[in-house]
Amino acid sequence: MLRIKFDLGELQAFVVTAEKASFRLAAEALCLSPPALSRRVERLEAALGVRLLERTTRSVELTAVGQEFLHEARTALAGLDEAVQRVNDQVHLRRGRVAIACIPSVASHLLPRVLRAFAVAQPEVQVHVIDESANQVLDAVVRGDADFGLSFTGSQESALRFEALMRERYVLAMQRGHRWAGRKEVAWAELAGQRLVSVSRDSSNRLLLDQATADLPQQPVAWYECNHVAGALALVEAGLGLAVLPQLALPSEHPQVCGVPLIEPDLWRTLGLLQRRDRVLAPAAEALRQRLIQLHSGG
Repeated sequence: MLRIKFDLGELQAFVVTAEKASFRLAAEALCLSPPALSRRVERLEAALGVRLLERTTRSVELTAVGQEFLHEARTALAGLDEAVQRVNDQVHLRRGRVAIACIPSVASHLLPRVLRAFAVAQPEVQVHVIDESANQVLDAVVRGDADFGLSFTGSQESALRFEALMRERYVLAMQRGHRWAGRKEVAWAELAGQRLVSVSRDSSNRLLLDQATADLPQQPVAWYECNHVAGALALVEAGLGLAVLPQLALPSEHPQVCGVPLIEPDLWRTLGLLQRRDRVLAPAAEALRQRLIQLHSGG
């Protein structure tokens, strides 16, 4: 494959000269002297090894090869103009696409209000939300499928940067009519003998919960298991048991279910932004990331 040995200015000089059929008019259009314009065209012809224009004292005409090359040159310049415009649009946040990976509780209860404000400020930026488990969020960021992630795991990954946003407490979710609903707190030891709804053992939430209850004299028993927190919450709504859930998964205005803080031990998790260390975010992705940071810094 032949290497390109001419520059953009030479290509543009040829196209304008061919369109104007005059070196003088083309030079005026490009704010060049006629000799300077002529040299650009000659350098292009030398690089291609073929004559593109036939020059006479009165006119300029395309050769057969020049006629064919003119079409390709116009297409190339138009494509470059479009590419520059797309980049400019992204830099000024007029267009773009952001992929964000997050755990389901974030997708349901935190992200919508951020995206609503983001959509007002950048209405032409598309956002793809990958709402999956914590492990899948981690994988999406590592693979580059997501620009960044929102999760509570990943701080130990050397390839990722973890930026803490907020801490949330685990609470005991129950129906509002439950006898414990009015309490300020419930000790983990009191869960012995209670019917619990739990997330599956494959969940990162479950790992935290098992670690928290490892030293209890009597282990709570999970009567029902769900793959995701949303499923566990639905079973609590149906009155099938109690569930230990992160506070974010249980809105305070929930009509049927309330949450009571668990103590002895207190259990918290830190939600943060995950980003590959070797990756610089595009302007649109960085703008969304900054909105998330401002939301939790009071900005």
